[in-house]
Amino acid sequence: MRTPVILTAVGTATSVAALTAYRTIRPWYRSWGTGPGESGRLLPGDELIATPNASETRAMTIQAPAAAIWPWLVQMGFGRAGWYSYDAMDMRGKSAASINPEWQSIAVGGTMPTHPGGGFQVVQIEPDRALVLYLDNEIIERERVAVKTGPGVEPTPPGLAVSGAILGTQPTRFRTTWSFVLEPVNGTATRLIERCRIEYPEIGPIGRVTGAFFVFGVFLMIRRQLLGLKERAERLANDGPPTPGSELRVSVGRQELVPA
Repeated sequence: MRTPVILTAVGTATSVAALTAYRTIRPWYRSWGTGPGESGRLLPGDELIATPNASETRAMTIQAPAAAIWPWLVQMGFGRAGWYSYDAMDMRGKSAASINPEWQSIAVGGTMPTHPGGGFQVVQIEPDRALVLYLDNEIIERERVAVKTGPGVEPTPPGLAVSGAILGTQPTRFRTTWSFVLEPVNGTATRLIERCRIEYPEIGPIGRVTGAFFVFGVFLMIRRQLLGLKERAERLANDGPPTPGSELRVSVGRQELVPA
């Protein structure tokens, strides 16, 4: 008769320990790499979601000028250069190790794909300075309908399929922005600041639990992504000037698109 009591006690203790550990590490991963004031300062894209339920900011210093980092940012995406993260989770192949001219075209209103059927909407571009992406439930629903009614698409990678299953337990209404901001430190170094803001209605206990695991998983992917960006940009800067034909700039000027 004592076994159920012991199991209950062990289960409760384990849950409490896990919750305590989560609350301890949450401030760390929500502001990983940031310096004084960086997490709370206003960044491009913040105006799109004025009162988010959650806001996370990560940052790092890259030993390269902004012009050597920007091409890696604009060519990101599924089926493009990848995300420079754990490729087995979000790509079918490896993320690019070089600048590809075909992936340098990017414009406000376009899509930065996260899977075969769609992805983030590009809402702000400021060359060598800021790239802001946007996603909400309406965009996801339009993409889902287009996939169902359009021609067949290639299978979604396993990691994205798992992510989609977890997202199915999350709010049916949400809005999120994902910003990448480049700020020169000096002539040879740049501060890369990444921020994710999300707005959603109140969710139940199951959603909060699955959401916590999902958010931490996203952090691990983004951390690896930032490190991948750093590695590539610093290598490009150290290798000297680009070879002819690879010195690419996005000459679109500052553009903005405020989602409806």
